[in-house]
Amino acid sequence: MTVRIVVVSHSEKIADGAVELAAQMAPDVMMVPAGGTSDGRIGTSLEKVMAALEAAGGADGVVVLTDLGSAVMTAESALEFAEGSTPVLLADAPIVEGLVAAAVAAQGGASVHAVRRAAEATHGYPASRPKAEEHLPGGTHAAVRAGASVVAPVAVAAPAPDGPDAAGDFELVNQAGMHARPAAKIAGGLAALDAEVTVNGVDGASMTGLMTLAAGKGAVLHVEAYGPDAERAVAYVADLVRGGFGEP
Repeated sequence: MTVRIVVVSHSEKIADGAVELAAQMAPDVMMVPAGGTSDGRIGTSLEKVMAALEAAGGADGVVVLTDLGSAVMTAESALEFAEGSTPVLLADAPIVEGLVAAAVAAQGGASVHAVRRAAEATHGYPASRPKAEEHLPGGTHAAVRAGASVVAPVAVAAPAPDGPDAAGDFELVNQAGMHARPAAKIAGGLAALDAEVTVNGVDGASMTGLMTLAAGKGAVLHVEAYGPDAERAVAYVADLVRGGFGEP
């Protein structure tokens, strides 16, 4: 899957800065900022948003994130006028946390719906993940299945009767523990899988939920997963944790 992201803000600096931040964690994902007015003032521009959507076209899908008030209305208007076959979805998510989580999910090959879910999970929803979703150009709907990263097999604890389909305990080995980057990697990857996952009791697809754990080096993450991709979900977290999230 190749999903691109458009960021609509009242401020050109905010849109550019949010994209710059997210690119540190998802360098292969195309993110197009559309901040401020065409003459450089604070506000939103239908022309800039439409140009950003056109630039992001040709992918498997585009997710649009916005900041306040009229940015949402401008984005919705741009979607009505947008042409082409690329499905475009508007995410209801905080622009910075949502963008980071969405970008990481897109980096992992998630579908456009899974990328939007990753963004929206940063403030606690959606509660469920449909097993198959449909979309057509412009946000109407045909069938698609979320993509997922492949990880090496790991030992997974046998589930108890009526318990999770897969579970595991993994000790954090990276020096900084569960900060923004690890949380984004876990949440983004899990959003691409067909599984409901909790990490120490919080939603594994919620970047902000994971950060509230304040888990430092040496803390143990207890992962429980339900659904068709349960074992893959636990293996994905295990692979990240054991590799220290690529950090010292």
